Amino acid sequence: MPSRISFVVATKDRPEELARLWRSLVAQTRPPDEVVVVDAGARPAPPAGPRPPRPVLRHVPSPVASATRQRNLGLDAIGPDIDLVGFVDDDAVLEPAAVAEMLRFFDEFGPELGGAAFNMLNHPPLGLAGLKRTPLAEALGLYARRRGAVTASGFQTMLGRVEATAWAEWLPTGASVWRREIFGGHRFDEWYSGYSYLEDLDFSYRVGRVYRLAVAASAGYRHLPADGGRGGAYVFGLREVLNRVHFVGKHVELSPARCRAALAARLLMSLGLAVRRGDASFLARAFGNAVGLARSIIVPE
Repeated sequence: MPSRISFVVATKDRPEELARLWRSLVAQTRPPDEVVVVDAGARPAPPAGPRPPRPVLRHVPSPVASATRQRNLGLDAIGPDIDLVGFVDDDAVLEPAAVAEMLRFFDEFGPELGGAAFNMLNHPPLGLAGLKRTPLAEALGLYARRRGAVTASGFQTMLGRVEATAWAEWLPTGASVWRREIFGGHRFDEWYSGYSYLEDLDFSYRVGRVYRLAVAASAGYRHLPADGGRGGAYVFGLREVLNRVHFVGKHVELSPARCRAALAARLLMSLGLAVRRGDASFLARAFGNAVGLARSIIVPE
């Protein structure tokens, strides 16, 4: 019997982006069987646009604006006959054959494949790639030259756009599909609140220790970022540290000392960018990093 697939979309006050995503799902050569929209907006409303028989639309208001909480609520709302569960951000657009290609990908690789990411066709260039991919950074376990790796410091390397199937130790969850059975033992950690920075690393790394993870090259999508999300530079700098330390603290094979060393390097990079570009936001981000590092030592995870 063909697999049945549902997509969970966490959204908040982005009606235009949500409608655009909905149109791309409806227009698939093989539409999803179901879409669950978990809406934390001030005035929750289902996406505008056509209402074909498939996908079935479920609209779930959420009292909490948090990607992790909203995704978990979405998991509780999917239909009982669903085999595969996708997550897609409201500011994404899937290529017309993306769902069909993803279903074919899961059929090809079988039950060992726990999760697969769609291939981001407009992936931005990696920032500070020369510094991050040096032999010294790799030797110290701070970063790696290999795509989709998670280093001893708890830092992950980006996957970028791929030309062939790429196996990975983690996956971004903004456009991804997972076997439903994994959610019996793995949910999103709601400690990551609000913007939920690194919730995808936390979730997918846990799954990847049990199942194989990959990027499906033929299942393309585009990310068209909406304004906002991260908050101010200081707040993001603080999250950048505390969320990473929280992730590393959950896994004995990762190193808190190397994590803090890598975060200190991140702080210095921000200071350097503040000077070179004359951009005060990098100074605020570095200050957030410094406060986060101090807090993580005084009140460790």
